[in-house]
Amino acid sequence: MAKESAWVQSFKEAALATAACAVVGSVLTNPQSSWYSGLRKPWFQPPGFAFPVVWTLLYGTTALGAAGTMAKLREQGRTDEADAFRTAHRINLALNAGWSGAFFRSHKLGFATVWAAILAASSADLAKRAKAVSPTDSAPFVAYAAWCSFATVLSAAVAGLNRKP
Repeated sequence: MAKESAWVQSFKEAALATAACAVVGSVLTNPQSSWYSGLRKPWFQPPGFAFPVVWTLLYGTTALGAAGTMAKLREQGRTDEADAFRTAHRINLALNAGWSGAFFRSHKLGFATVWAAILAASSADLAKRAKAVSPTDSAPFVAYAAWCSFATVLSAAVAGLNRKP
């Protein structure tokens, strides 16, 4: 039996982890809930249809970026760095899916804002790690970190608008 190429192995790992994150995040997210509908939102809140479009695009491109980064590291014999990137990517995806639980399930807006900030920092770390290997593979992570930073600002604004007296 032939050994899998570094790219095939890396793509399978990144795609499976990303798909799991997307499924868990989707299950935890309920923008039609009466709780969410009742929240005051800032003027810069994107329309509801934008979120699934942006997240689908980000999930797809970051999965490819993660696969490319890990594959290049493995092809260069830098398996420890590839494993460290895979671990950082999985932690980031867990943070990503977990934000939906922190926001939509716990209804703790301040907690969700802190969670979003940690997610944004983790996303920036992935961009930095990927850039050290390949600027091309880092591009999706730069966009992802920017979106997560925006999500942090948005979460903070929602929290501020909905403070309990």
